Amino acid sequence: MAATPQNPAASAPRRKVSRHRGEGQWAMGHFTPLNGNEQAKKDDDGLNVRTRIETIYSKRGFDSIDPSDLRGRMRWWGLYTQRKPGIDGGKTAVLEPEELDDEYFMLRVRVDGGALTTAQLRVIGEISQEFARGTADITDRQNVQYHWIRIEDVPEIWNRLEAVGLSTVTACGDTPRVMIGSPVAGIAEDEIIDATPALEEMKRRVLNNPAYSNLPRKFKTAISGSPLLDVVHEINDVAFVGVRHPEHGPGFDVWVGGGLSTNPKLGVRLGAWVPIDEVPDVYEGVISIFRDYGYRRLRNRARLKFLVADWGAEKFRQVLQDEYLGGRELLDGPAPEQPVQQWRDHIGVHRQKDGRFYVGFAPRVGRVDGATLTKIADLAEAHGSGRVRTTVEQKMIVLDVAEDQVDSLVDGLEALDLTARPSSFRRGTMACTGIEFCKLAIVETKQRGSTLIDELERRLPEFDEPITINLNGCPNACARIQVADIGLKGQLVVDDRGEQVEGYQVHLGGALGLEPGFGRKVRGLKVTAQELPDYIERVLKRFQAEREDGERFAAWAARASEEALS
Repeated sequence: MAATPQNPAASAPRRKVSRHRGEGQWAMGHFTPLNGNEQAKKDDDGLNVRTRIETIYSKRGFDSIDPSDLRGRMRWWGLYTQRKPGIDGGKTAVLEPEELDDEYFMLRVRVDGGALTTAQLRVIGEISQEFARGTADITDRQNVQYHWIRIEDVPEIWNRLEAVGLSTVTACGDTPRVMIGSPVAGIAEDEIIDATPALEEMKRRVLNNPAYSNLPRKFKTAISGSPLLDVVHEINDVAFVGVRHPEHGPGFDVWVGGGLSTNPKLGVRLGAWVPIDEVPDVYEGVISIFRDYGYRRLRNRARLKFLVADWGAEKFRQVLQDEYLGGRELLDGPAPEQPVQQWRDHIGVHRQKDGRFYVGFAPRVGRVDGATLTKIADLAEAHGSGRVRTTVEQKMIVLDVAEDQVDSLVDGLEALDLTARPSSFRRGTMACTGIEFCKLAIVETKQRGSTLIDELERRLPEFDEPITINLNGCPNACARIQVADIGLKGQLVVDDRGEQVEGYQVHLGGALGLEPGFGRKVRGLKVTAQELPDYIERVLKRFQAEREDGERFAAWAARASEEALS
């Protein structure tokens, strides 16, 4: 198991100290902070800001917050200032942070593995209505995000969340973020292995632990034993994917170094098979390598994917074994098999291995509200066992539904505009937070995504092919634009009247799971927000006309002419 000392300097393997500051790697003896973020983390652990929030800031108000806490350490407890209303996208990159900051916060509630009880969901909904003006978006990492949070209300919100076993700790910041997991872990008929025990032990070891609260940047984790590959493992810093070893049975294949943003990279396999009881040790080893060897000089190179790209999988595995697993040799193992279907969201009605059913349904681009969440909790209690799940596609699932309760649950969800029988467009469209609340955004996304669904359903009512349409408000790819069939990166474009308006750069043919790869950019292809429905309708009609038998959109887009994609 990896060492977990409290002193960051002591946490790194001892090396001869070089005068050259290099990339700021602790394991190379480079402990001097090389940028403001590293200095702030050295000055005080982000975990400590909670005490100041509870005893000072919540009592004295927004103006009392130290700037280093406001734009740094408060993220360790899930808090970001949201965008001040009325600032257009053209000013995003030119204004100072204090000019963009509103006096309200986004607060992220971590939902590891997407697992919620109806009691927890009800509390989330009640907090939304009382403190967040009804907001409660489902994210593509299974979290719930509030907006309009006042600093004065944060301690009470924490008290209510923690009373039902929820937390916002390290939901943001240079920390181990939420651990995404299969939303049907332990219940799916086709499951290779239930990863829940490993996920729970991983949480116990690293959350709220000062040994892991100062990483070079954020650290994203995924684990699933589903053959559907339902946790986008290819784009996480570390992922454990269920596989069957020919000699040792079910276990996990280890992937490292995935991530998107402005420099996307798919994760690579270490080629190692790990039994479930060793997963937490390997996880601690990987996160410790990132802490000790990760690049801390430049923020834009501080993700694990850059270290993995420089080292390669073989060296990474060797360092993991030699320095963090006490010389233990990991077993070689097989790669996961390709899933048999493109949809991996668990939408619809599916039989569980105990004979009951789970029902997956689709909010619009993850946008819900507190009142709706409390109604979902009521439905789940009336028709299930009190367990619900969120997914990495901004969807939700009710578990443990008896066969004679399925139809009435589906009808109840439909009455809330939460269909378990969505169109391909409702099912496959995702959107990030966008300019409504995000300080990095350039364009609007949530409402535009919802309107786009309606338009495409009206224009292409018979279209029933799997299709993913991901809208992002800026280049940072929170909505995974590079791995969508149609990825839309928000930017300002010039319309046919020569005016600068909201629009999107188009990526086409990205995919995960089935032949993973990044989307294709057609030279100069940008679409205004107003033209978006026309453009997507045109491209999908060409796909239908030109596709070969059984051909997926991504495969067609890879071979289609630029004219067909324009």
